Amino acid sequence: MVLANRPWRLVPGLKSALVAALATGAVATINSTAWLMSTSLSWWRLVIGTVASVALVVAWLVIDGELWDRPEDDSPQSRERSRLYNASTLVTLLAGVIICYAALYVVNLVWALFVLDPHVMGTYLHTRLGHRDLFVLAWFVASAATVGGGLGSGLETDESIRAAAYSKREEDRRERLAQDRDRTR
Repeated sequence: MVLANRPWRLVPGLKSALVAALATGAVATINSTAWLMSTSLSWWRLVIGTVASVALVVAWLVIDGELWDRPEDDSPQSRERSRLYNASTLVTLLAGVIICYAALYVVNLVWALFVLDPHVMGTYLHTRLGHRDLFVLAWFVASAATVGGGLGSGLETDESIRAAAYSKREEDRRERLAQDRDRTR
């Protein structure tokens, strides 16, 4: 089900989120506060930032896009089907957001290597910095840009979020289920 949902197509399907993520990354990369924070954070805080940013965006997409499936009735089959759909939705979104995170990391790293001089950054921050610090900066900025992209997804319609998260076949199945529920009420 996850492969059928094509998680690698999540971000291109959410154009507002993509623009917000790229803009957040571009601005944060040249922001001295981001430089200072990235040089002061330990690796475990960067890992927590990564996990938190990915989790926040996945949760936001589920809530904002109304992607959580509810059982049609109290039968065990219906509850199990909803669990399966919800698990596939979460894994699809998680994979899509992780792909986005990795792409943002690469884009922000290339941007940082192009526009920043570690020596100038170090002079400004009164510390010695090298090119290795640009990798850490890109890591920090990727987390911020991921959250920025999540906020940008709020500009998308629920239909566009569902279209980005699900394959056409899954979207058709969900529409049929919704119509069947409406008829039985």
